[in-house]
Amino acid sequence: MFVSRRIEAMKSFNEDTNGKAKTPKELRDRNLSNDGKWRSFPKVPNLVQYISTGTFYGRVKVDGKLYRESLKTTVYSIAKLKLPDFVKSKLRKKRQTGAPVSFGEARKLYEQDLESDHTLSDSSKRYRRYCIKKLLAAWSGLDDMKLNRISEAECKEWAGRFAGQVDEQYFNNTLGTLRGILKRAGIVGVDDPTKDVKRLGVKPKELKLPEPDQFEKMLDEIDTSGAGQAHHCADLVRFLAFSGCRLSEARQVRWADVNLERGFIVVHNAKNRKTNGTAPTRNIPIIPDMRALLKRLANQRHSPEDPVCSVGECEKSMTRACRLLGIPRITHHDLRHLFATRCIESGVDIPTVSRWLGHSDGGALAMRVYGHLRDQHSADMAQRVTFSKPTA
Repeated sequence: MFVSRRIEAMKSFNEDTNGKAKTPKELRDRNLSNDGKWRSFPKVPNLVQYISTGTFYGRVKVDGKLYRESLKTTVYSIAKLKLPDFVKSKLRKKRQTGAPVSFGEARKLYEQDLESDHTLSDSSKRYRRYCIKKLLAAWSGLDDMKLNRISEAECKEWAGRFAGQVDEQYFNNTLGTLRGILKRAGIVGVDDPTKDVKRLGVKPKELKLPEPDQFEKMLDEIDTSGAGQAHHCADLVRFLAFSGCRLSEARQVRWADVNLERGFIVVHNAKNRKTNGTAPTRNIPIIPDMRALLKRLANQRHSPEDPVCSVGECEKSMTRACRLLGIPRITHHDLRHLFATRCIESGVDIPTVSRWLGHSDGGALAMRVYGHLRDQHSADMAQRVTFSKPTA
């Protein structure tokens, strides 16, 4: 009796309004897409099946964007078990009320946070702004893109182009800035489209520093160039080389910071994080060459608050002098390397040099960067090595 009633119910269900019985194929076609490639399941709204392979896919729309990804199974029961995790992962992309929609909106919020961050120095903030500017220049239209439209493929394509335009350090910092902007919009972890973009390895720079005689010739070229600030430029080169200061630190040195009697200069540390206990200043010893320079400069009229160096940069003067002498070009920062190298060659231990340079790592960085000697000094030291027995 029960079986016969069930058969009657099925017949009634399969009849349409005209009383014509529906075939199994017609019933199946109701759940197919118009192109016949996909089968949907009314009782499982976010599940579809690709007809040609039988593979099940999850499908969900979030903020107007349709996501459809393979569940990597052809078994219906397994697909239903995997589906909730798929839907949950995609719903994390749903924009919260008040959250930025475009990259430009997220960037502005990031910049506001950057300006109000009391733990960052002005130079760090300025550098991050440079990274943002470079990012927008290298990725046309990025500011107008919706955040949920930025794909992993687009991020990798940008990284491939950008890596060929800048050095490794600049690339890594700009990538970090991009991730910071996305994080400000709540896009992190598996949702971050940059998660598969790798940072570049930073290779140590090969230092090509001038020998003592070349350095003296370079100073003469700058001093006698005939430019209006030639003498001041030469003195800035001397000050940087004799102190090991960063350019930004040298610009801040005032005559009130110079103590010729006690033999040191008070330097305001440029790289001083506000979240650690590093002292804001350090004392640099006045070496004989620096003493001679300061005594000569002190003969000119000045007040305690006047800067010791009359110019703030001398890059072009150094480049011109190096070109005329046929030696490798050096920068302001190379003069800092030159100071450290001369100190180490003169027998000063690396931890002491590290403190003079303003490092707070006990000499670890200095050991990596300055644990070398110039070719001539290395050759001189090699002559002291012997395996033979000393003669009486």
